[in-house]
Amino acid sequence: MQLVNHLFERGEIDAAQRSHLERQSIAWGVAAHPLLRTFAMVTPELYLARYESVYRCPRALPADLKFSSELAALAPWEVWRHALALPVALHDGSRAIAAADPANLPTELQRLRVPAVLILEEEWVDLAGVFFGAHFMDQAVNGLARAHPHLSARRTFTNAQLGALWGVGTLFLACVWLDARLTFIVVNCLLNVFFALCVGFKTLLAFIGSTRNVSQKVTPLEIERLDEAALPTYTILVPVYKEPSVVANLIRQLANLNYPLCKLDVKVLLETGDDETIAAFRAANPPPNFHAIIVPDAQPKTKPKACNYGLYFSNGHYLAIFDAEDFPEPDQLEKVVIAFRKLPDHVVCIQGCLNYFNWRDNLLTRMFTLEYSSWFDYNLPGMEALKVPIPLGGTSNHFKIDRLRELGAWDPYNVTEDADLGLRASARGYTVATIDSTTYEEANCAYGNWIRQRSRWIKGYMQTFLVHMRNPVKLARTIGLRGFIGFTLFIGGTPLVFLLNPILWLLLVLWLVTRAEAIAEIFPAWLFYLSFANLAVGNLMAIYTCVLAVFRRGNYSLGIYSLLNPLYWIMHSIASYKGLWQLIVKPFYWEKTTHGLSALPVSFPDTTSSNA
Repeated sequence: MQLVNHLFERGEIDAAQRSHLERQSIAWGVAAHPLLRTFAMVTPELYLARYESVYRCPRALPADLKFSSELAALAPWEVWRHALALPVALHDGSRAIAAADPANLPTELQRLRVPAVLILEEEWVDLAGVFFGAHFMDQAVNGLARAHPHLSARRTFTNAQLGALWGVGTLFLACVWLDARLTFIVVNCLLNVFFALCVGFKTLLAFIGSTRNVSQKVTPLEIERLDEAALPTYTILVPVYKEPSVVANLIRQLANLNYPLCKLDVKVLLETGDDETIAAFRAANPPPNFHAIIVPDAQPKTKPKACNYGLYFSNGHYLAIFDAEDFPEPDQLEKVVIAFRKLPDHVVCIQGCLNYFNWRDNLLTRMFTLEYSSWFDYNLPGMEALKVPIPLGGTSNHFKIDRLRELGAWDPYNVTEDADLGLRASARGYTVATIDSTTYEEANCAYGNWIRQRSRWIKGYMQTFLVHMRNPVKLARTIGLRGFIGFTLFIGGTPLVFLLNPILWLLLVLWLVTRAEAIAEIFPAWLFYLSFANLAVGNLMAIYTCVLAVFRRGNYSLGIYSLLNPLYWIMHSIASYKGLWQLIVKPFYWEKTTHGLSALPVSFPDTTSSNA
């Protein structure tokens, strides 16, 4: 309270403000003086001047500070990061520690016995990027590929996989030459059986998920009993690219979370050259612990690369990923902290449910909402119940940050990076849980935009399948037979089903219209009935799971749209063929999804929560 009392004595804060700072300092278990800026009671200039006066610590201008590699070598980056400090050389060549709170440096830095100078927390972020940005970016791009090349999607096909494809292709052609009709019947049968298994597996997941709620429920009483002083720092990473219109809403939503504001470590990841979004962030006047991380320009230009870079600046005990247009339920972070404390240590991530605030916009947003309701309310709990690897969603997932770093963070070359990370976590013996908290997003309301987004997702599933099937025997031993079957049918089967669906429909329609003998030759009666059952029963099961999806949230008006799910599958097939083409010609290309096409809600979405 020394700095706070000094400001009070000078008449620069009043008694009510001092009392508020003292109460919040005790309630949150933090020092009082940083709260001066958290609550915007003083300007940055006044804060610096009074800190310098009270603690006899000189203010340093960032432009006058140079990087000191000799000093940097005396302590690991983790120590500098947690202390919000940097090793610097002053204008006279002497070494110093530049810190946001130099009067309270940790013992590891005090032992260096060099003077400390004062900078703002946001200046620390900027200088850290200048001093270490090149190294951080190299690690963000190449770290996983260097440490675990067999887990990186930087190479789409290995020599062994290309050899296997060549061998299968050669065998297929040889069999066609020997007996074309029998060959096509066998291939047709295998594809139909795999199609049926994939659809059956997803139906099983929905059925199991419908018999249980998400596994981790946190009661209002548990939240009420939560001791805010014992809450850890929570990092939130938000990648934002060419989305200036949503920045102000993003800051408002995160600042309104029911979590001590001073314990939020928010890193908004902005790309070099995206001047409009950067300007929008500055203009929004965010709290001092909401930092703009300017990601250097480097290939591949993907969300996981940006997240890897931001991870080096992150100081939280837990870390959450949100998208720029997200509306997380206000108590989501509190629920996650409580859930992590109750769950076994091997749970490395908790996935929040996702749904849409603009589901009423048009037919596409309604179908998208049905799909997400089925996915997060039924499929993921079903996968959790069966103990098969859970492919994470792209947002609202919460990690133990030390385990995230241990796993090598995200693969910058995989365009569905979180699905891949869920598989890697499972392979290391970790598990993922889901929780009864929803984050509301903006559903794509434009068809071209939807195709771009979905083709990227499906391409990422193909990448993930290829990466983890480089050694299928080892994978099966690592995640178990049940996990291996679930991975094969879900991650590998999802793209294949969408690729096969239009072919099966086309063959059926052509045969019904033309009665072509060539088609009949490869569809003996038993196989015709299997294929027809795939189309009929498969689509009926897809409709059934969509109907099922409306019950948990009470969105009954959406039920009628489930009948249109076969048309929605056609869109998936279009996106799948686009994704397959891009997998071959530009595997790391990130199809940008345009947000802000729908009006943002002025208050929290009025849809029913996942625990209804």
